[in-house]
Amino acid sequence: MNARSTAAPRAAIERGIARACAAVDRFAFAPASAAPLAVLRIGLASVLLIQAAMVAPALFELYGRSGILQTPFLDALGRPGAVRLSWLIDRLAALGIGEAPIIAAVGALYVLALGALLAGWYTRVAAAGAWFAHLMLMMTADSTNYGVDQFANIFLFYLLWMPAGAALSLDRRLGRAPAGPTSMARLALRVVQIHLCIVYLASGLGKALGEQWWNGDAIWRTLNLPEYRQRDFTWLARYPWLAVGAGWMVLLIECGYPLMIWPRRTRRLWVAATVALHVGIAAFMGLGTFGAIMTVLTISAFAVRADEGSAGSSSTGASRTAPCAWAHRAAAAPGGASGQRAGG
Repeated sequence: MNARSTAAPRAAIERGIARACAAVDRFAFAPASAAPLAVLRIGLASVLLIQAAMVAPALFELYGRSGILQTPFLDALGRPGAVRLSWLIDRLAALGIGEAPIIAAVGALYVLALGALLAGWYTRVAAAGAWFAHLMLMMTADSTNYGVDQFANIFLFYLLWMPAGAALSLDRRLGRAPAGPTSMARLALRVVQIHLCIVYLASGLGKALGEQWWNGDAIWRTLNLPEYRQRDFTWLARYPWLAVGAGWMVLLIECGYPLMIWPRRTRRLWVAATVALHVGIAAFMGLGTFGAIMTVLTISAFAVRADEGSAGSSSTGASRTAPCAWAHRAAAAPGGASGQRAGG
C-alpha cells in the first residue's frame, strides 16, 4: 500500500519532467530550415559591404599611423591587448612590408570575405575572414565605434558556427551544404532570437529607469543635438506631447519585444514596429548602418519562416531525442516506470 502511494507521485513527476524535456527539445532542436540564417548572412554582408564602400575613401585617414588619430592616440584610446593593425604592421616591418600595403590588404581581405559570405561560397571560411578583419579594423579605430560595430562583429562571429550556407548559397548549389531542415539550424536560430530579446529588453529597461524617456526629453535631445540633427525639430517645443508619446512608444517596443515577438498573433505587428523604429533612427538621426543592421537581425530572426511544420516529423532522428530518451519512455509508459515496478 505504501509502495503504491509513493509510486503515483513519482510517476507524475517523471511525466512532468518528460513533458518539460520534450518541450525544450522541440524548442531548441526541432529541425528547421536554414533560410532565416541565410537571410541574416546575406543582409549582414550587404550592409557591411555598403559601409565598407563608404569608409574606403578615408581608409588610410582612419587606420593609418599618420591619419586623423595617429597610432599613439589610437593605442591609448583602444582596449589593452586588442588585436590592432599596429600589431600586424610592427611584426611585418622586419620583412620590409610597409604600412600602406598592410592596411590595403586587410581592407581587401575584409571586402572579399564579405563578398564570399554574401554569395555563400565557403561560408564558414568567409565568415571567419570577415570576422577577423572586422575585429582588427574595429579595434584599431576603437574610439570611432558605436553599437553597430559591436553588433556586426558579434553576429559575424555567430556565422562562423551557424549553418548559414545551407540555403540561398553557392555552397548549397555545389552540394557542400546539407539540404533540408536540421537541428543545428534551429539551435542557431534560437541563439539569435534569444540574443535579440535580451538586447531589446536590456535597452528598454535601461531607458525606463530614467526620466528622459518618460517626459520626452530624450526624444527632444536626440532630434536636436548637432551630431544627430538631420532636420529642424525645434517646433516640437510647441507640441511636447509628441515627444512624450514618441518616448513611450520606444519604451513599449523595446520592453515589449521579448514578450510580443514570440506569439504568432503579435509577431508581425512587433516586427513591423521594430523595423519602423530603426527606419526612424536612420532617417532622423543619420544612423543608417545601425538601423539597417538591426532591421536585418529582427527580420531574419522572426519574419522568415523556419518550416515550423517539420518539428513534429519523425525524421528528427534518435540523436536529437537521445538526451531526453528516458523521459520520453517514462511519459509513454501507462503508469510510468515507478508504477510498473509497484505493480510488479
